[in-house]
Amino acid sequence: MNPTTEPHQADLLYSEAEEDLRAAVRALLTDRNDPARVAVRAEEGAPYDAGLWKALAADMGVAGLLVPEELGGQGASHREAAVVLEELGRAIAPAPYLTSAVVATEVLLACGTGGSAASSLLGDLASGRRTAALVVPFATGPEALRLPGGTACMVTAVADAATADVLLVPSTAGLYAVERAEAGVDVAPLVPFDLTRPLATVTLTEEAAAAATPLAGAETALAAVRQGLTAGAGLLASEQLGLAEWCLEETVRYTKERHQFNRPVGSFQALKHRMAQLWLEVVSARAAARNAADSLAAGSPDAPLAAALAQAYCARVAVHAAEECVQLHGGIGMTWEHPAHLYLKRAKADSIALGAPGAHRETVGRLAGLPTPA
Repeated sequence: MNPTTEPHQADLLYSEAEEDLRAAVRALLTDRNDPARVAVRAEEGAPYDAGLWKALAADMGVAGLLVPEELGGQGASHREAAVVLEELGRAIAPAPYLTSAVVATEVLLACGTGGSAASSLLGDLASGRRTAALVVPFATGPEALRLPGGTACMVTAVADAATADVLLVPSTAGLYAVERAEAGVDVAPLVPFDLTRPLATVTLTEEAAAAATPLAGAETALAAVRQGLTAGAGLLASEQLGLAEWCLEETVRYTKERHQFNRPVGSFQALKHRMAQLWLEVVSARAAARNAADSLAAGSPDAPLAAALAQAYCARVAVHAAEECVQLHGGIGMTWEHPAHLYLKRAKADSIALGAPGAHRETVGRLAGLPTPA
C-alpha cells in the first residue's frame, strides 16, 4: 500500500483477474465447504477444516495476497483480498482468513519489514504454514483501541486465538509475537454466538512475556494495530456483502419453487417488494464495500472514512438479508437442517466485530465533518 495525498478516483468494478480469482475460490468452496457439514463441525466445537485452509492458503496462495512478493507473498492488494472474503462470506466458510491473512498481516506490514522477525513471520503467514491472531477483543474498532500496560495480560473474546500458531500482543510498550504453545500462554475457548468463528480468552503470564519477540516500539505498534483494525473493518464489509448476496439469491430461488394456493410464493406482491428492497440494499452495500477495498488498496487518505462508512452500512444490510432469508423460507428456515441460521449468526456477530455500526457512524461524522447527535 503506497500512501498518497493525490485525490483518489474510486474504481468499483471487478477486474478480469479478480473475477478469475472469484471463480477459483468459489469452485473450491463449493467442492469442500458443505454448509451442512459446517454446522456439524461447529456444533462439535471444531469448525475449522485444516484441509480446506491448506487448499485456500497454501495451494491457492490467497493467504499471501497482501504480502509483497519479496517476502514470499503474491504482491496483490486489498481488492483481491476483498474478493476472497466475499466468497468466504457467501459460503459461510470457517477459516481464519480475516484475522490472520488480513488483520494480523496488515499489522505486521505496518510495523515495517526491515526487521527479520516481522519479515520471517510474514513469509510464514503468506505461505499458509502458520496463522496469527491479534490479541485484542474482536469487537474492538480502530477508534476504540486501548492497549494493556504490559505483555503479561488477560484479553477476552480474541477471534481465532485458539487455532493460531502465533499471537500478536500489543501493549503500551510495543508489539510482541508470542508462540501460542509457549509456556505461560493460556488460551481458553469461549462459546461464541457465531460457532463458525471461535473466540477465546488469552492469558499471558510474566513467563510468556519474557519469551516474547519484540516487533515494534510503542508508537509504531499503536499506529500499526489501528491500521490493521481499519483494514479488517473495511474488508469485513466484503464478507458481509457476500453473506447478504447468498441470502438474497437463496431466498429468491426458494420463493420461486415454494408453491401456495397453486402459485409460487415469490409471485405474491408483498414478498416481491421485500426482495426488491433487499436487492437495492445489497447493490448499495456492494458499492460501499468495493469503495473501501479500493481505497485501502490505493493507500488513500480517505481509507479510514471509506472503511467506517462501509462497515456502518454493510453490517445492517447483512443482518437484514439474513433475517429475511430465515423468515421468507417459512418453516424450513427455522430449522437446524437449513443453513440459514449459520448466516444469521455470522451476520449478527459480524455486526459488532471490529467496531459496532454506531461507533463507525460516529467516525464517519467526525472524518466527514458532519454533526452527530449528542
